[in-house]
Amino acid sequence: MIRTKLEDVYRLYRKETDPKVKERLLLVLRIKSDGEIPAHAAKELHRSKPWASEWLARFAKEGVGGLKNRPKRIKERKTNKTISKDCFSDKKRITRKQARMDYKTGKYMIFRRGRVNYHYTHIYWILHQWGLKQKIPQKIHVNTASREEKEFFKKTVRKY
Repeated sequence: MIRTKLEDVYRLYRKETDPKVKERLLLVLRIKSDGEIPAHAAKELHRSKPWASEWLARFAKEGVGGLKNRPKRIKERKTNKTISKDCFSDKKRITRKQARMDYKTGKYMIFRRGRVNYHYTHIYWILHQWGLKQKIPQKIHVNTASREEKEFFKKTVRKY
């Protein structure tokens, strides 16, 4: 638990340029110096009670440094190189007719080699990296129906 003087918080509030941190400092100042209830201070700042509680807890634990934004973790795409290599050799065996692949086939091909389940967006990304295109259903023209089918669908006049 870090103790911070209110004078330091005032000084930091005046110097701060980041509006989010400044808002959090204002929350702390209203509660600590003015003796305001956290729920009322949060309402005046147009924020929720849990938001105020979270920032007050971070302030109590880490001091003024806890009110600053933390760097976000960037999640990199992980593609096992051996899986990619094995599946890519499978891809080379794919004929020109099969150059379009759907999600399920790609997922099965990757799972069969590496026993890894990827999210469907990641599978599309991998298939795109291999140069494969997404399989799209093709439209069938109405004139491809047989004569019997066309006669069956014709409107008939009802006799009374």
